[in-house]
Amino acid sequence: MYFFTADEHYGHANVIGFNDRPFADIEEMDEALIDNHNSIVKKGDRVIHAGDFCWYKRYYDKNPNHKDVSSYINRLNGTHVFLKGSHDYWMPRNKSIQIWEKMIDGHYLVVCHYAMHTWARSHFNSWHLYAHSHKDLKLSGKRHCISVENTNYFPLSFDQVKEVMVDRSNNPNFIKPEDRNNAK
Repeated sequence: MYFFTADEHYGHANVIGFNDRPFADIEEMDEALIDNHNSIVKKGDRVIHAGDFCWYKRYYDKNPNHKDVSSYINRLNGTHVFLKGSHDYWMPRNKSIQIWEKMIDGHYLVVCHYAMHTWARSHFNSWHLYAHSHKDLKLSGKRHCISVENTNYFPLSFDQVKEVMVDRSNNPNFIKPEDRNNAK
């Protein structure tokens, strides 16, 4: 099973106020996010994190309250793929990925921290999952925000993504199959 999530911001106190999160402090937020995650994600599941996973202790940060990123990852069920977001200073610059693409059950998914106007195979109605905005941007087409604020602080399963996409309009650059066949 695949799950998708983003903008967890583990260890980031200011995100609580910036995004009106319903938590009293970092500890409550971190524990709720971990509990929510582990309540639905099982050991063999794959989780795609679309950026801003953790407010990691930067090399110049002397704050002893900031935890190491592994202290979060080690507590989460599943096998993880981490995409680079705007706050992922813990990720090696030369080894981080920004876009994840995969065909799942006949649906092509493109996941990125940032919302895109077009993406791989969007003209064939592929699906785009994004984050960064911390809310749904009400964009047309087969796109959906997977920031935790937009998913009730739980990862979304692939089945939940399918349910969302059923009601979405065609992508703005969608080419109908009959038009593809008639193209010269």
